[in-house]
Amino acid sequence: MCRCLLSKMTAITSSHGSRLRWHGRTERYKMTFVETVTGFWLIVVYKGPTMQNIFSRNQRVTLLLTMVLAVTLARPVAGQPKLRKTLKGHTAKVNSIAFSPDGKTLASASMDKSIRLWDVASGKSTATLIGHADYVHAVAFSPDGKTLASGSVDKSIKLWDVASGKNTSTLRGHTDFIGSVTFSPDGRTLASGSNDESIKLWDVASGKNTSTLKGHATVSSIAFSPDGKTLATGFLDKSIWLWDVTSGKITATLKGHNDFVQAVAFSPDGKTLASGGVENSIELWDVASGKNTATLTGHTNWIYSVAFSPDGKTLASGSSDKSVRLWDVASGKNTATLTGHTALVWSVAYSPDGKTLASGSWDKSIKLWELIPVKKD
Repeated sequence: MCRCLLSKMTAITSSHGSRLRWHGRTERYKMTFVETVTGFWLIVVYKGPTMQNIFSRNQRVTLLLTMVLAVTLARPVAGQPKLRKTLKGHTAKVNSIAFSPDGKTLASASMDKSIRLWDVASGKSTATLIGHADYVHAVAFSPDGKTLASGSVDKSIKLWDVASGKNTSTLRGHTDFIGSVTFSPDGRTLASGSNDESIKLWDVASGKNTSTLKGHATVSSIAFSPDGKTLATGFLDKSIWLWDVTSGKITATLKGHNDFVQAVAFSPDGKTLASGGVENSIELWDVASGKNTATLTGHTNWIYSVAFSPDGKTLASGSSDKSVRLWDVASGKNTATLTGHTALVWSVAYSPDGKTLASGSWDKSIKLWELIPVKKD
């Protein structure tokens, strides 16, 4: 009897949350478990005789047990993210995503040569920025949220006015495609990394190239430290370099990866650097000493993106295995694995308030994941 009752349950997901609905064979009643902010409410609606007249005593006991089991199965696990929205609109692979500083807008870069701006609350595309002549590989918001920078295979960097969607400046100087762009914390400097094995620093106000840092391999990823004094660069030669931004000198070389380094990111306090690469693992580094402090394993394919949560306690990673994983930074444990993308995940980003995680994929979509905090007793 219990198996029969369970077989008639169907899971329904809506924008209002998850719920379970069980339909009786007589169609005279239904039970609905509705998720609320405080838990689940059980709503029983009768269209005919009372339950005593419909079921025998044994059947009523079984039904009650089934109801309890349903509530147990339906209740979300504390701290486990859930998919809130899937943003669709790009006609080709998504290479990069970035939240605006206020968290209200998400920018995405695609191989369809466009940049899209999305309203995070509604999931609607609010603008499409056209101007690049080839694939767009990277996007980044300025700290004040007024400017968006984009880097492309067309070897140029474009600056866009977010409010109007207009291209305000085009920065040229690289001789090959640009794979990464990032603003300094004060917003005055833009850094770009290229396949031409160089990193260029640009004065945002004038658009002039103020410095060129020479690498020795394709620059796959770049990141400013929170204080803006250090720039980290990941190369396709297995190494990571730390640069003094003022002098342009290399202050440390981090070695530990066995293959290409695809992604680097500083923790919010600037003490830890995370890096991901081709060997399927993530490395954590102590920035002061340059020592490797932890290796996070779990992905089954290349790692293309890493991002720290705003509080620095969690690290997110996107991989060729089509998944997003969340890691507890202190213990190095994998706390959640998010699946749903049908192609590799090229970019991950946290909203400024830490409540939403975005993932951009080569399946042409962006997914927004709601991060449910673990309740403390």
